[in-house]
Amino acid sequence: MAIASLRISASSLLLLSRRLFSPELNALCSYHKKVVDHYENPRNVGTLDKNSKNVGTGLVGAPACGDVMKLQIQVDENGKIIEAKFKTFGCGSAIASSSLATEWVKGKSVDEALKIRNTDIAKELCLPPVKLHCSMLAEDAIKAALSDYRLKQQDKKEERVHATS
Repeated sequence: MAIASLRISASSLLLLSRRLFSPELNALCSYHKKVVDHYENPRNVGTLDKNSKNVGTGLVGAPACGDVMKLQIQVDENGKIIEAKFKTFGCGSAIASSSLATEWVKGKSVDEALKIRNTDIAKELCLPPVKLHCSMLAEDAIKAALSDYRLKQQDKKEERVHATS
């Protein structure tokens, strides 16, 4: 009887350890549900035409962890962001930060989008301190995309000036 009880205890312990040390379970336990949602159901994945004058592209990376983020915005003639797309190579927090950033910039003016801060992204996704670099990358990607868009608009204005001269 003691041997049967020992076998049951051992098999229960093995089953419990498999559940506790399962990579899938550990990954889900480590991330907040908002991160998991954006990771499993990313919003606005894709690309826009980088050569278009009304599209800004930001490409940023974090050498320390290997995350790379490309975020693109499309702006209408009134300066309103009408579309945003991203592609990210990185952890779940980096993907979630990119996904959230594209949701937040849509519908905003260029100036309003510049006000989006990494702290707001981190707070919304409940990122732990060790993952704050992901929200920083998202903010940097937004700024880089807006900067690229503004450079294209400046070039467009200069082309008009040269054409009329």
